[in-house]
Amino acid sequence: MTLEFMRSKLVNVTRPDPETLAVHGVLDDSIYSLELDFRVRIADLRIFGIAGRWHRWTTPECPRALEFLDEAEGFFLDDEIEPRIHKSIGRHACRHFANLFLECISAGRQALAELNRTAAPAAVADPAAVSGDPAAVTAEAAFRKASRPRTGEFVVDLHLHTAPASPCASAAVADMIAAARARGLDAVCLTDHNYVWGEKEISELREKHDFPVLRGNEIVTDQGDMLVFGYNEDVRGVIGLAELKKRVAAAGGVVIAAHPFRGFLTFGAEDVGLTVERAREREMFKWVDGIEVLNGRVTNSENRLAREVAAALELPATGGSDAHQVSEVGLYATAFPTPLSDEKSLVAALRSGLGRAVAPRGD
Repeated sequence: MTLEFMRSKLVNVTRPDPETLAVHGVLDDSIYSLELDFRVRIADLRIFGIAGRWHRWTTPECPRALEFLDEAEGFFLDDEIEPRIHKSIGRHACRHFANLFLECISAGRQALAELNRTAAPAAVADPAAVSGDPAAVTAEAAFRKASRPRTGEFVVDLHLHTAPASPCASAAVADMIAAARARGLDAVCLTDHNYVWGEKEISELREKHDFPVLRGNEIVTDQGDMLVFGYNEDVRGVIGLAELKKRVAAAGGVVIAAHPFRGFLTFGAEDVGLTVERAREREMFKWVDGIEVLNGRVTNSENRLAREVAAALELPATGGSDAHQVSEVGLYATAFPTPLSDEKSLVAALRSGLGRAVAPRGD
């Protein structure tokens, strides 16, 4: 008898505002699949905003674990937290959530340690700006000037999350569409996490708001998050990137690597010696049709590295706000030379490399 077992754990730490770290963890194996989100207040290391999700479980009791996750609300990232997680989450909720919680705590501590080491001003997230490298700052300024939308271009925010389709988002789809219109965008693309918008729903949104609405999906893979367009099958949990690429290609769609270097938000690619030459060799780039080079939830240096890797690999480059709330809509987008009418025209334009990453708001 051949026994096969797979387990993947992914943890991501971001800094959505100067006062907060946001921690997201995924545990997926041959039996269970679950996600965990929480935030840490940097000033006092207090944990808040805990949310969990099951994608695959074994018994009717498993989903009840979610009811007990809030027992950790208000815990602090101190030396006492590990036994408290084991006692509260491990015993009352689920050992799988406790295991993932501890992995997330470890990642959060590493991020906080790096913040303390660098003591970078909260308003400046770009390591190049912090270091005062004139060449890097000048190059970034030149790129931003060149990345303004041009007259006649069709500008689409290709990366939006809405509530309740994406549990991490805080704004309804109607509010996001209204914000896009107000900021002069020509269309939006809904890319909620592992969520498939129905064709009828999209059609009704277009008609109701008299505004072009396209659909995509942000899917969690074993090699990071992927934006998928032209493939509308429901994917739950973590999927292998090679398998996802196979399915999407068969459907005639495209796969775009979303924020491929977001793991360096608090550490900085330069600090771990990740050069363009090394970065371009990452396995994920063998399976994607393009790279998101402007993302609204990462640093300038991470976006710059993505841009340089896309150029080195001669892959199409896109931009998107990755908005989870109204204020973020349209921060970055993708400009096309002609209007897009539906997902088919979007996929064709992306595959042909007709889009270019732009910064409509100039933030």
